[in-house]
Amino acid sequence: MKAWTVKRLNQLAALVLVSLLTLLVVRACDSQRGPPLESWHTYAPRELTGSQLRDADWQAFLAAEETIFEEVREKITGRLDPAARVLANRYFDGSPMYPGNFATDWNRSFILEPDGEPVGAAVFLHGLTDSPYSARHLAEKYRELGFVAVTIRLPGHGTVPGGLADIHWDDWSEAARLAVREARRRTGPAAPLHIVGYSNGAALAMKYALDALEDSGLARPDQLVLISPMIGVTSFARFAGVFGWPAVVPRFAKAAWLGIMPEFNPFKYNSFPINGARQSSLMTRTLQPRIARYARDGRLGELPPILTFQSVVDATVSTQAVASGLYARLPERGHELVLFDVNRSAAFGPMFRTEATPLPQGLLPEPPRGFRSTIITNATPETTRMAERVVEAGATTERARALDLSYPADVFSLSHIALPFPVSDSLYGLQPEPVNEFGIGLGAIAPRGERGALIVSMDALTRISSNPFFPYMLERIEETIGRGTVPAPGNPSVVGSR
Repeated sequence: MKAWTVKRLNQLAALVLVSLLTLLVVRACDSQRGPPLESWHTYAPRELTGSQLRDADWQAFLAAEETIFEEVREKITGRLDPAARVLANRYFDGSPMYPGNFATDWNRSFILEPDGEPVGAAVFLHGLTDSPYSARHLAEKYRELGFVAVTIRLPGHGTVPGGLADIHWDDWSEAARLAVREARRRTGPAAPLHIVGYSNGAALAMKYALDALEDSGLARPDQLVLISPMIGVTSFARFAGVFGWPAVVPRFAKAAWLGIMPEFNPFKYNSFPINGARQSSLMTRTLQPRIARYARDGRLGELPPILTFQSVVDATVSTQAVASGLYARLPERGHELVLFDVNRSAAFGPMFRTEATPLPQGLLPEPPRGFRSTIITNATPETTRMAERVVEAGATTERARALDLSYPADVFSLSHIALPFPVSDSLYGLQPEPVNEFGIGLGAIAPRGERGALIVSMDALTRISSNPFFPYMLERIEETIGRGTVPAPGNPSVVGSR
């Protein structure tokens, strides 16, 4: 190699090193701003490890979970500093948001049993920083339809944000397998098995389905329902771990957090440790090449039908990755992608940023496609009334149907966090019912006032957190259950059998 080339490479390496060091210094200094770390940031409950989850049954898991919540009551709630004993702190037992005072603490794993003998089982996997609460309404629908609904609290969630600072995504994967084992135990091997995943939980559902193709010891699901699936994350999440490097120095421990906020939400962390983002990104980055490899090997046809609900605009996951990274690779087998468009009525149309609000048709591959595409959008630009625009798998023409649904006049889009919650949800709903069941109605707050008066930014309160089209989701899920399961190619078994 020529001397000048070596010199150039050395200069480039030095430039990269200096840039990285500068970035870390800036990050370390920037992390010192904002509120201090509290006990719920620095304490991590002792969750079951992956190997322990692999050997555990449901009762053992619940016993360990009870121990974890007792630890949080003792070491966090029972030892709060006087300054932390405020109404806006979910860890203060005198707060209206304290989960221990509710009739049901939805941070915990739960199972809903149907009135009669179960006709099937559904496993629910919640999202990152979330809790089993996000599965509450969908699980109830499955219960009404005769399914036993198994919802597991994924390790690191539902307790304190510090739990996510000391967790690995393999533990989430083992928890998902444990939930499926319990679902199968309650219904037997012949009953239909659905896995319903939200956000990070949807990525776990996809991972489980791919794992089951290679591991005969895993029960194969008959249907996947994915909500805002984390098939692809933002580019920042890929490199989030670098921003936590200064935290190796105790003085800069706050650098291990992307955000430190008051914990007023009883069922979701407001503070966000970098490790949580990193683990989710690592899982997604293992999932994407597997999907591509299975597509090359012609094995995606062995997957069960997948029904996905996704907002066209999503600040957390990549809608394009859902369409091109997953659905464009799927062979025809009853798969469907439902996209919720932005509110393109005249009231908002001129205000949209073109690059931030792509037309849903532009996100999809050209027809004919191997999947059914459904777009929920304004019937006309003059109205907030919605229409369903469908292109069947293998077809090139669109079929339209008017819906008895509308965008609320002051809502310009859905959001990543909105899809699993109806507008009547007591915590997140635009029209909560009952009001303040959980001490606060976050979805109904329409703040007006001066900056700096609230304990949280205005952005956190104006992001929509419920779904005006939730009834449509329930209708489509019920249709999917009614249609039964599409047998895999070459599999003569009856629906739901193994």
